[in-house]
Formats: sequence, structure tokens, C-alpha cells
Amino acid sequence: MTALTTPATRPANPRFSSGPCAKIPGFSLDMLADAPLGRSHRAAVGKSKLKEAIDLTREVLGVPADYRIGIVPGSDTGAVEMAMWSLLGARPVEMLAWESFGEGWVTDVVKQLKLDAEVKKAPYGEVVDLTTVDFNKDVVFTWNGTTSGARLPNGDAIPADREGLTICDATSAAFAMDLPWDKLDVVTFSWQKVLGGEGAHGVLILSPRAVERLETYVPAWPLPKIFRLTAKGKLIEGIFVGETINTPSMLAVEDYLVALKWAQSIGGLQGLIGRATANSKAIADFIADKPWIANLASDPAIASTTSVCLKFTDDRIKDGAAFAKNVAKRLEKEGVALDAGAYRDAPPGLRIWCGSTVETSDVVALMPWIEYAFNAEIAAQA
Repeated sequence: MTALTTPATRPANPRFSSGPCAKIPGFSLDMLADAPLGRSHRAAVGKSKLKEAIDLTREVLGVPADYRIGIVPGSDTGAVEMAMWSLLGARPVEMLAWESFGEGWVTDVVKQLKLDAEVKKAPYGEVVDLTTVDFNKDVVFTWNGTTSGARLPNGDAIPADREGLTICDATSAAFAMDLPWDKLDVVTFSWQKVLGGEGAHGVLILSPRAVERLETYVPAWPLPKIFRLTAKGKLIEGIFVGETINTPSMLAVEDYLVALKWAQSIGGLQGLIGRATANSKAIADFIADKPWIANLASDPAIASTTSVCLKFTDDRIKDGAAFAKNVAKRLEKEGVALDAGAYRDAPPGLRIWCGSTVETSDVVALMPWIEYAFNAEIAAQA
């Protein structure tokens, strides 16, 4: 292939958005025919579907039996906010941030809840060293930086005998990465990420320690109804068996059930992890010998396997932000990669979603197109 020869192969599915993400392979609206549309979510059929979604979530993710799982409003953001507003304030707080969503949680805790939290930040492409964190405080962090492509390699530095709670935003990690449940007291995610579900719904997972905090601590600030997890000092258990706080979309719930059953059919969690790992490896293999492009996360141990963020490193690039945007536009115009530009707050580059619903063959087919678009944009600068 010469520099400006278009590649012969195209991705069969050009959807590389980091949320909402590609649907499961072979998806069809016909798969949602069993959704109880026009029925109350409080009817037996609605509650049954919601409880099934909770039960399958536990089974696929391997969530311990004594952890509660609830479906909540507001996507992952709603779940994180619910946790922070309901749990924080009882102990000192440490906030960890290495990308824009983590920065958002810092803003909410410091400026909205007005807590005197210690804040530790790492630049895009890096993560905070957990060995420097005081886990006797409540600690809030993202597992995988959706906008930075950097993730925690493991939870080894989190002590089992910690006194504080660990509140983990795992929205682009859940279902694609191993999460150490014994080290995590609150885990949140949205099923629109790794399982390609529809937006608007979040999942909130609570350890027994988190439940104990909820039942023994009353925040100093008023809680909106949509955030309330307790009544008369006791956990509202109904939330965790499918009695949602507000009205969920039963169509979206059905879509999630379809995705969970697909996950089971490919080997459950390990099958899902394997697919994301293979997808991200296809990118790593391609860029390994390319001097003009690199992973934003320079350390492979912390490089995301879902939201893979790339930066252009060629000295000929005159305006990095404009160059990266134009490459993304070329990929979209060619119909080979949709929504593949870097997040607006992130360094200029590309962000290629490699979650478990993406086919590795599509990632492999995309790589020569990135090289083609890069060379075309270099030529256009002349």
C-alpha cells in the first residue's frame, strides 16, 4: 500500500464510539420482542425482568452474594452521585482523578458537597499511585479513565483492613476487566459501555460495609428523592430486587438482558475480557513500529483495553488539535470509524472503543485506514 492508496478492507461495523457503544454482534430489534412495553414496571412481569437483570449481572460479573445490586436512574453519573451524596461526609475523603470524569467527581465533592477533601491527580495517560493513598479515608476514583485510556492495573494496594470506603466508578471497566470485589465497597457502571446497552440507566453495587454506612450515617445535606437509599434508618431493600426508584425503560432493560445472555454464551466474564483484550492488542500490535502514533498511556500495564486513546507524534504536524480532528473527520467520511475522535477535554488524538461487543476483525481492518487518514492529512498540510 502506497502512502495514499486506500485500504482494500473496511470494518464491517464502523461504530467505535466510547458510549453509547456498539451493540452485540448480530444485534436486531427483533431480539427485544419480549419487552413488556406498555406495562407497569411494578407489575409482576416488570419486576421479574428487573430482578432477572440484577441476578444475571451478579452471575456474569461474579459479584459476591452479600453485595447489593440496584438499577438506578441517571446512567453511571446518577449512580456515582447517589453514592457520594449518600455516603460521604462521615470520614475524611480522598479524591483521585486521572481524566475528565474523575475531575467531575472532584468538583462535585469539593464545590457542591463542600467537603475538605484531599485531591490527588495524575495527567492524562497516567494514574495516581495507590500506594500513596490513605485508605482509612473514604476514597473516590475511576477504575478506567474513559477519556484518558489509563486504568488501574489491579487493586493490590487497597488494604483489606481499610477503615474507609472505596467508591469506584467502573463504567468502562465492568464486564471487560477483573474487578477485585473484596477491595471495592461501591461500584458503579452504565450498561451502555462494555455490553453496548442503551443509555439512561446506571447500576449501583454496594458492599456490606457500604450498607452499614448507609444505615448508621445521615448526611448533613438534604437528599433529593432520587438519591435516597434508606428509609427510617434502614436500606430500601426493594431497590436491590428490581423495585426501581423511578420508572425505567423496559425496552432498555430487555436490551440489557439480551446482552447479558449473549455474554453468557461467549464464556461469561472471561470471554468478555478476552474479546476486549484481543481488540486492544490489535491496536498495540499495529502502532508498535509506527513512529507517528502512540498510546496516550505510555505504560502498557495501565493502558486501557476498552477506551484506547492514541496520540499523533509526528514532528511535521503543525496544529495538533486541528490535525487530530481532521483525521477523525476523514475516517468518518470514509465510513470506517464513527465517533473516533478524542474526548473534548482530552489531549488531541483518537479514541477507539475496544469493548467486548466490538469484533477484533473490525479493529484490524480499521488500522490501515488510520494510517491512510494520517498520511492524507500530512499531505494536506503541505
